[in-house]
Amino acid sequence: MELIDYSTSLWSVVPAALALLLAIITRRVILSLSVGIIVGSLMLADFSIINAIKYLSSNVLSLAYNAEDSVLNYNNINIILFLFLLGILTALLTVSGSNRAFAEWAQKRIKGRRGAKIMAASLVFITFIDDYFHSLAVGAIARPVTDKFKVSRAKLAYILDSTAAPMCVLMPVSSWGAYIMTLISGLLVTHGITDKSPIGAFMAMSAMNFYAIFSILMVFFVAYFSFDIGSMAKHEKWALESVHEDDSSQTRVQGHVRNLILPIVALIVATVAMMLYTGNQALAENNQPFSVLGAFENTTVGISLVAGGLASIIVVTVCILLQRQITMGEYSRACLVGMKSMLGAILILCFAWVINNVVGDMNAGKYLSGFVSENLPVSVLPALLFVLGAVMAFSTGTSWGTFGIMLPIAAAIAAHAAPELLLPCLSAVMAGAVCGDHCSPVSDTTILSSTGAKCNHMDHVKTQLPYALVVAVATIIGYLVVGLSHSGILGFVATALSLFILIFLFKKRIS
Repeated sequence: MELIDYSTSLWSVVPAALALLLAIITRRVILSLSVGIIVGSLMLADFSIINAIKYLSSNVLSLAYNAEDSVLNYNNINIILFLFLLGILTALLTVSGSNRAFAEWAQKRIKGRRGAKIMAASLVFITFIDDYFHSLAVGAIARPVTDKFKVSRAKLAYILDSTAAPMCVLMPVSSWGAYIMTLISGLLVTHGITDKSPIGAFMAMSAMNFYAIFSILMVFFVAYFSFDIGSMAKHEKWALESVHEDDSSQTRVQGHVRNLILPIVALIVATVAMMLYTGNQALAENNQPFSVLGAFENTTVGISLVAGGLASIIVVTVCILLQRQITMGEYSRACLVGMKSMLGAILILCFAWVINNVVGDMNAGKYLSGFVSENLPVSVLPALLFVLGAVMAFSTGTSWGTFGIMLPIAAAIAAHAAPELLLPCLSAVMAGAVCGDHCSPVSDTTILSSTGAKCNHMDHVKTQLPYALVVAVATIIGYLVVGLSHSGILGFVATALSLFILIFLFKKRIS
């Protein structure tokens, strides 16, 4: 069926805006997404109910099956399988007493709430290969420790979310870095840029990705100084006054710390190994020599995560069998409980995927980019591209989709209007995409971070938003300085100073 074209109309943003507004007001994510999906489907079908049903049916089917190519949508399927596997792993670590053993071990060595929060934040330097992997794996590891020290689940979700995407987008050896470098490679060829390699351009862009850099620094600042603003202060107060339900208290089994560490190590090693393997296969098919960076650029993330999940479950199962910690009946029940615990997150994720398709078909990205690209002063171009990238990622809930749409547009605008600002403009898009992703209730990473922390999803969105906006304001100032001075160093300094002033003003107001 032929869809109505909204690429030149403000109506293109209505479904996304409606879903997001309802989610914030009602705190009922599934209901809000459903309204956005239905309204968008009706608009695209010119308000024909029959055509809207046909469109929606094909959209839902596309989550698992690509009818155009007659193949299964392995990426989505693998991500769902990985979530189920992580749920099983978490449940087995709980029922075997490993989570409680690690929490008791950490409690003896970590000195207070500050140490627990810094530990959770620091784990990103080990799990930076993928944001999904980081949010769920670190959530499973850190949650028993942060619970012991009465750190709120909202604070843990913030730590997970605000270290996941920012670190992934900065690292060349990650699923995000590989994807971005693939896009950059094509843009360099398109615009005849020969003095920079894709990896060189990526590293230069990472150095100017002010939002990602200062989001990570903000997490450690918040963890160390207990800088609680907005509703986060309430959640931290509630956490101190109450006791979290300790998942590990459901078993009296004497666990061992190594039985938690070994499965997590297996998860990391197997995931990285499979990423290299699948990447090498892709290189071989194109008759290209093996390289670590090339393998990560061409890897298949979904199957790699599944392989890592299976390896971790095999290892934890062997540990349980060797020490005869639980019966087969308890093992089976734990697996079922683990899978059930992921159903809510998977449901939200599927709805988010559907509305992302609807927003894409509404051409909201084309409308927003066209709106900004007309009659723009060159000096404000990086800052405006940051804002547009943030708005687009917030509306669609996807950084990767924003990269795919906005990086070519930003490159084309900068190449013609201000070639010297090409890399700052591309970096601003990357930063804006991560910012919008952080703030969006329908973002995959936001959903999985609340899942990893076992925090109410909308509580996570509302408590994280003030921190994201503070860093965003400082970042806009930084990109304005870059546009005026053409200096990334001056932009970095301006961002740092702006963030320092904003934090000082907030702390003064709090005190």
